[in-house]
Amino acid sequence: MKRTPISNILLALAVAMTLISQPVLAERIKDLASIQGVRSNQLIGYGLIVGLNGTGDKDTDSPYTINSLKNMLSQLGVQIPEGVNIKPKNAAAVIVHGDLPPFSKVGQQFDITVSSLGNAKSLRGGTLLMTPLKGADGNNYALAQGNLVVGGLSGEGQDGSKITVNIPSAGRIPNGASVEREVPNSFNKAPLITLNLHDGDFTTAMRVAESINLTIGPGTAKAMDSTSIRVNAPKDPGQKVTFISMLEELDVKPAASSAKIIINSRTGTVVINSQVRVYPAAVSHGSLVVSISEQTAVSQPGPFARGGQTAVVPQSDVAITEEGKDRMFLFNPGVSLDEVVRAVNEVGAAPSDLVAILEALKEAGALRAELLVI
Repeated sequence: MKRTPISNILLALAVAMTLISQPVLAERIKDLASIQGVRSNQLIGYGLIVGLNGTGDKDTDSPYTINSLKNMLSQLGVQIPEGVNIKPKNAAAVIVHGDLPPFSKVGQQFDITVSSLGNAKSLRGGTLLMTPLKGADGNNYALAQGNLVVGGLSGEGQDGSKITVNIPSAGRIPNGASVEREVPNSFNKAPLITLNLHDGDFTTAMRVAESINLTIGPGTAKAMDSTSIRVNAPKDPGQKVTFISMLEELDVKPAASSAKIIINSRTGTVVINSQVRVYPAAVSHGSLVVSISEQTAVSQPGPFARGGQTAVVPQSDVAITEEGKDRMFLFNPGVSLDEVVRAVNEVGAAPSDLVAILEALKEAGALRAELLVI
């Protein structure tokens, strides 16, 4: 049986994958990159929730809910007489949204999220009526309907007291949307595939291309920039799927990330990665504590004093102390992360003090890292 060139390449790739040793701290290409064009698509729609237990929209503040109910009933053949007011306390207007997975076919289902648009107190127990979901191009790609699962709840007493747990005005419908139109893509037609790194890095892109060329053959992959790697792929759809499946399992040792220090100003959390280095510097960390204590004393006149009165006299004691005597430490050249943390912990620095020390080191030019405040 004569093999085609593509079959020979795939066979060689399968054999090579079983022979290549696992590099240290290597990661799969599947975990480092995604395939260009293989992506989900956001869908959105406007719908109605019914079956609520009096926790729906108020008729005075949600005219769009009333109009939606009238339009729906008229489409179902129910005519509302003029002058009849609809009170939508058991219904609510909602926004429905979800992500259409890549390569979804007609009839497949996916999860959706439903959020109240008006002033409904709770969507618990409600049912979403048939709602078309549109894409960015304005076309309908799915239909949503089903019973809502709400993780929050709320209650209110007659005296005005109320309690709310989590968010009762939003929920999800597992498999609540059914695909009605497929999203066109050129995956099976393109002679090339492009791998896009999740975190752009020139070194990692070069290593991915080298790993593919080493396994498949020279010229198969080429790094285009710090994010994209272009790969020659078979034209046959079946062979392309097998080819990508093998590519995703190749191991690549990603480049070390740049030195970064992440500071959360709200919680005081400080995260330092392993690439941070400190150059020669001396740091002095100290604090003054001012203590003020108030006491009262009773002053009484002498036994033979005339016109004297008993009085309460306040007494204040003010003391200033400097906590800690050994508050200076020295960073030697090329200090690593564990030494920085150990030195800071030895002086008992709080997270706010640590941030001040890091900022001072950065200004002094002794810290080789990027400070990111979130």
